[in-house]
Amino acid sequence: MAVRATYARIYVDDLDTALPTFTALTGTQPDLRFTYGDVELASIGGCLLVAGAPQALAPYRDVQATAIVDSIDDVFAIVAKEGGETLDGPNDVPTGRNLTVRHPGGAIVEYVEIDAAKLQALPGQ
Repeated sequence: MAVRATYARIYVDDLDTALPTFTALTGTQPDLRFTYGDVELASIGGCLLVAGAPQALAPYRDVQATAIVDSIDDVFAIVAKEGGETLDGPNDVPTGRNLTVRHPGGAIVEYVEIDAAKLQALPGQ
């Protein structure tokens, strides 16, 4: 099992308003942009921007980072063995599968296993 990338989560009110600043700061365009339920997400540089109304963002605000991994099943087993707590998932999501856990010590992290076919099927990809 390997962590392939980790994104800092940044919560914003409006993605279209926030993206120009992050584009200027990183010198790149968003790698990925999609909607999940009532929130809109975009990855740019080492950031995952999560946009929505306050009530839509409320369930996600405690999550501190998103990590891209080889295997959600392996993460699930490691977290259980180490005494962590599964908060949500595993779930099917627009990019593959995810799992949100509270680690021993309190950190809350979302793990995502990318499914290349689902990724290619997203609008604009």
